[in-house]
Amino acid sequence: MHNTNSQDDADQLFRQSLEKNASEDISEKIISAILFACALVSVLTAFGIVVIIFQEAFGFFQQVSFAQFFLDTKWTPLFADRHFGVWPLMSGTFLTTAIAMAVAIPLGLSSAIYLSEYAQPKVAAILRPAVELLAGIPTVVYGYFALLFLTPLLRNIIPLEIFNALSAGLMMGIMITPTVGSISLDAIRSVPLSLREGAYALGITKLEAIFKVVLPAALSGIIASIILGISRAVGETMTVLIAAGQQPKLTINFAESVETMTAYMAQISGGDSPRGSLNFQTLYAVGAVLFLLTLALNIVSYWIANRFKEKYE
Repeated sequence: MHNTNSQDDADQLFRQSLEKNASEDISEKIISAILFACALVSVLTAFGIVVIIFQEAFGFFQQVSFAQFFLDTKWTPLFADRHFGVWPLMSGTFLTTAIAMAVAIPLGLSSAIYLSEYAQPKVAAILRPAVELLAGIPTVVYGYFALLFLTPLLRNIIPLEIFNALSAGLMMGIMITPTVGSISLDAIRSVPLSLREGAYALGITKLEAIFKVVLPAALSGIIASIILGISRAVGETMTVLIAAGQQPKLTINFAESVETMTAYMAQISGGDSPRGSLNFQTLYAVGAVLFLLTLALNIVSYWIANRFKEKYE
């Protein structure tokens, strides 16, 4: 009798275990399907954006030749004397980006070195969120701050136009500093402590250990942060739209007003150009160039990160 009851209990426990496993399998499948759907939405959204951009850009290039677009040095699609040379927009984009990175790289990397190697843990816990807080400020605020405060200040020192590339680039550099600094900080902190201790055992100073051991070991992450910062600067809209102006010029003079690719796209998307018109399609032509440029930067970033990656056991 006792053996029969034990067998019944064992059978019941076995059935309960099977039911529990079946229920868990169903739950896992449902969760997996939901996660797959979320991932699929992201992929389909990106695919849809690419299709729409290049579909409209194809319509543009049916009316404007590649030679007109890539060889002409004037950009006046909204004037009676139409020119569709994209180089003035690219020139403005590269100029403001170069100024921004000249600010963001030394500031971001210096802050990362200090927070990782010199700051006390309590100080670092306060300063890092304070630095990253800059990334949460709306870009339109940066733009008006550059126009209303930074530009008048700089005009007291050097001759600048009211709208100029220098103010926009400097303000973008401040805006991008948290991006470069945060990723560089994570890369520097990922370097094993044993490398630092080995360097100190050889008798070199802390500063020498940072520049000869730590930074080379964290090079892949640092370069990735810089390229990510460049991508952020290339794609910035409101700051350059407000502070740099809307005069497309093929120039390297930071004191002049320039127009970037994103600023022109914002100008066209304001609704003044009828949908389907050639003026409207220039938005997608410029957008396609911007997309290919940022894609190339991301590919280079991925390649560099894998090429110079240090692996430690």
